[in-house]
Amino acid sequence: MVKTHAALIMNEIQYLPIGIIHSPYNSTENMPIQPSSARGVSGMVEIFPEYEAGLKDIEGFSHIILVYHFHLSKEYKLVVKPFLEEKEHGVFATRAPKRPNGIGISVVQLIKVDKNILHVENIDIADGTPLLDIKPFVPDFEPGHDIKTGWLEKSRHKISTAKSDSRFNSSSEE
Repeated sequence: MVKTHAALIMNEIQYLPIGIIHSPYNSTENMPIQPSSARGVSGMVEIFPEYEAGLKDIEGFSHIILVYHFHLSKEYKLVVKPFLEEKEHGVFATRAPKRPNGIGISVVQLIKVDKNILHVENIDIADGTPLLDIKPFVPDFEPGHDIKTGWLEKSRHKISTAKSDSRFNSSSEE
């Protein structure tokens, strides 16, 4: 049986940041839209001291998944024009930041661990972004065959050089 939204309403879900992401991007304008378009860009992930013990053994992974809050996105839209397209798509068919729950993910390369600081590369995240979680990237956990990329198929060649524009800034209209 499919439950309606009203039937699923529960107490508000709250997450507390476990750290802060530091990057060279002080603005969302003209920043890479995905880690593949941020090759070689360095950043740091500062884990709050009370969560440092959770980093035990993370240095054995070459890549990690950062789960974070789109703190610069104040509202959401269910239909958006994503960066690689001028046609509108449903937000759930994109990685656009204006989402009902402003959660972002990025797979970055882990370069070095220095106590509670993770040095990373290929970072595509705005400076000061609240970090919600970290997971190791394990390619064997992900299905790797028969993957379809929907509307992105015709634009995939643009991903490695794509930069953001103002289309998702709070002050811009779509």
